[in-house]
Amino acid sequence: MKKKLLHLFTAFTLLITSGCALPGLAGSAENTIRIGTLGTAESEILGEMLSIMIERETDLNTELVTQLGSSILQHQGMTTDDLDITATRYTGTDLAGALGMDPVTDPDKAMNIVQREFQQRFDQTWAKSYGFENSYSVAVTKEFAKEKGIETISDLEPYAVEMRFGVDNAWVNRKGDGYDGFKKTYFSFGEVYPMSVGLVYEAVASGHMDAVLAYSSDGRINEYDLKVLKDDRRFFPPYDASPVIRNEVLKEHPQIRDITEKLAGTISTEKMQELNYLVDVKLQSPEKVARQFLEEHDYFEGSRGEDS
Repeated sequence: MKKKLLHLFTAFTLLITSGCALPGLAGSAENTIRIGTLGTAESEILGEMLSIMIERETDLNTELVTQLGSSILQHQGMTTDDLDITATRYTGTDLAGALGMDPVTDPDKAMNIVQREFQQRFDQTWAKSYGFENSYSVAVTKEFAKEKGIETISDLEPYAVEMRFGVDNAWVNRKGDGYDGFKKTYFSFGEVYPMSVGLVYEAVASGHMDAVLAYSSDGRINEYDLKVLKDDRRFFPPYDASPVIRNEVLKEHPQIRDITEKLAGTISTEKMQELNYLVDVKLQSPEKVARQFLEEHDYFEGSRGEDS
């Protein structure tokens, strides 16, 4: 039976500041795999996929540790052995965060670096990408893009001085791939409005903003009929998504590697948008969306749990 542990941000904060084990997880059952997810639809959907497949194809149970507030908290849980798998780790995020390295714009190089460094520094396996990335991107309405012939971020430059740009609060002062870096690579917008990321999509769709900083796999991009512009100067680092597994867990349960391999390269950014849309907009549960995806794509074909 799968057990969910919800809203563990506070517990992980205590973990970081005190160096103690996460309450309730230390000493978990030997045959239980603890899967950490961020507090996003995307992360919870993929955590559910891993949970369903592990329980169906092995004798193991799973615990979903959800609502973790950041990749830093996920990483801390892995390094203190309070988590066995983190469902969604992003190359660009962990290059700067866990590894403290400079941004890398080439996706293959970024992937090679995190895979090598996580093995060497943390004794963890950074698995192959699911096939999508959740990168920062600039989005406008499809109507505006069609009217002005906009396909790339550079295409916005003639209009930028008169445009209102809605952005994630945290991005404005972010080093490296924040607004200061963006201006050096591209151009400045006429006015910049920091806001909650959940508000940017409606703001541009309703005409209160002319362009916004979006996340490429967010389901609300389709909901509000937006167009994500190509980062033609490759300013934003790649944020390819993968699970990360402690090597000790893989040694004890090597079949988990096979399970993650089944998901590698199979979920496009467009498909992830669709799945996120079902949770964020249609309010379906992450478990329902995950199970439906696996069934539709025959992931249970020939698995040992198929006839159970």
